Amino acid sequence: MQQDCIFCKIAAKEIPVQPIYEDEYVLAFPDINPAAPVHVLVIPKKHIANLLEVDKPDQSLMGHMMAAIRQIAEQIGLADEGFRVVINTKENGGQTVHHLHCHILGGRSMTWPPG
Repeated sequence: MQQDCIFCKIAAKEIPVQPIYEDEYVLAFPDINPAAPVHVLVIPKKHIANLLEVDKPDQSLMGHMMAAIRQIAEQIGLADEGFRVVINTKENGGQTVHHLHCHILGGRSMTWPPG
């Protein structure tokens, strides 16, 4: 756990959220600043700063996150119409919290390019 990381504090239950999904490896909750009608964040409970810091031992965790995203999308009703998953990496990629996280965006048709 990184002392100054807000997502580490959320994973450790120091900051309360309304969990949508949780297991021993990941936690999903609504984004407080939604960019779509449905906007869920999925974080690993282990601190990984960004996608570039995923090492070989983390590969199974990443696969677990992808499987959790499918389950979450089905649970919240996005599976039939579709959704977008985004992982922002570093400043130019739009990452504002330096703890790896996936955005599940849905509830409307997504445009391309994303901007």
